[in-house]
Amino acid sequence: MMRLILNILWLIFGGWISGLVWLLGGAILALTVVGLPWTFAAWRIASYSFWPFGREIVWQDTHPVAGCVGVVLNVIWFVVAGWYIALTHLIIAVAEFVSIIGIPFALKDLELAKLALAPVGRTIREKA
Repeated sequence: MMRLILNILWLIFGGWISGLVWLLGGAILALTVVGLPWTFAAWRIASYSFWPFGREIVWQDTHPVAGCVGVVLNVIWFVVAGWYIALTHLIIAVAEFVSIIGIPFALKDLELAKLALAPVGRTIREKA
């Protein structure tokens, strides 16, 4: 029940904006041939941005680009987009940490910041 309440509050107070921005980013990446390797990663992050509580981010070892190709894609992502997207989530997390009520939301924003640094080769699953 607590996960549901936290997810609803997250969605109302900004999760929907974060999710829509990630969806839009993925759609823009899909329009270019160069951006296709990162499109599905952006959409996975969007699904996590909409409903993060009760889910976790894990490395997907069996992913086709989990090896050297994934490292190269993540380095390119970090240089081109990842660092400033992560910085945005970090700034939001600091603002949320100011209040006691915002701490669970700040922790999720920190997870999103970490995910924004290197999204290729990661997946999202339900917590046990």
